[in-house]
Amino acid sequence: MPVVLEPVAAAIAAARQPYSALNWLRDGIGAAILAELASGRMAATHAALDAHRNVRGADYLRRLLIAHGVLDDRDDELARTEAWAGELLGTIDRADDRRLVTTYATWRVLRRLRGRAGRAQGPRTAIRHARNQLTAAIALLDWLAARGLTLKKASQGDIDTWLTTGPAANRVRDFLGWAAEHGHGPPLTVTLVTSPTGTTMDPDERFEVLARLLHDDTFELTDRVAGSLLLAYAQPLSRITAITLDQIGRDDTGHLATIRFGNHDIVLPEPLAHLIGTLIDTPRAYVGQRAPNPSPWLFPGGQPGRPLTPSRLGARLGKLGIDARAGRRAALIHLAAHLPAAVLADLLHLTPGTAVRWVNNAGGDWSRYAAALATETLTNPPE
Repeated sequence: MPVVLEPVAAAIAAARQPYSALNWLRDGIGAAILAELASGRMAATHAALDAHRNVRGADYLRRLLIAHGVLDDRDDELARTEAWAGELLGTIDRADDRRLVTTYATWRVLRRLRGRAGRAQGPRTAIRHARNQLTAAIALLDWLAARGLTLKKASQGDIDTWLTTGPAANRVRDFLGWAAEHGHGPPLTVTLVTSPTGTTMDPDERFEVLARLLHDDTFELTDRVAGSLLLAYAQPLSRITAITLDQIGRDDTGHLATIRFGNHDIVLPEPLAHLIGTLIDTPRAYVGQRAPNPSPWLFPGGQPGRPLTPSRLGARLGKLGIDARAGRRAALIHLAAHLPAAVLADLLHLTPGTAVRWVNNAGGDWSRYAAALATETLTNPPE
């Protein structure tokens, strides 16, 4: 076996259940690919894993190799989007349009995506918006070409007609702005369409479901904690799954006391503090096997060294009848009605603009908050 794979071999040999390790070596996802690496038939590189026909097994093994230091970590979503973009650009038949979209993809979309990935605190980069922008740009150019037009010859009337083709048409706004800025087309306007708030969980239902999660021990502990963070603190699933243990603080006695979403620690009330402490101390069967312990994630996932995915968590909560989006909106409305935007943004890690919109939608009143704060100060003056 190559020396580089020795940490992986040691982790498999140290499995708490030897039969589990043997079963994985015989039938587990990624085990056959590991055998290819061990025999020297395949190189232990990201490129070799990317090219493997067993995509799911290669992805699992990749995370295992990263967890044990065999491979450097990378942003899989970003890497796949870069490969996808290359294939997509190759489908454009018109040479001028292919050059135009390639420049847009390279210097705008992918460059911005790489910067976002470098700043991201979580393990995944959101790539859907970037993909939508590229496909929309190509769709617009195809639509113009079918009418004998190029982007430079397009008028505002042409764009207005394009926008009537469907709700996704306005995704070209960034492309048109970039093209005008760099002299690839005339200034063309796409009015920004603001999506409605969407369905919201009934406030009474939210409190009822939250109470069940906090007190009903027939629910899975993972679901109880994650659902409580969603309904009490309006955290999106993508941020809940990315919570690390160093975001959770203990008091002088060792009991869980705080959690940090934004810039400040928030005091955890009971019984939520107890539930989170129990979750941290309880081994979970679905955690990726052969991964180094302990996991840094509050919600470890099925892949070694990775947290639970937002989609998987959403499916788990959905089985309990919890619509994650509707529940988060209800929590945001409740919190925004009682906190000013600056405090809301600081505590829940929202952008200032998002916090202001939610406060306005909820009818929040800064003066009411200031009055309450003044009353509290007068009643309990600082020493």
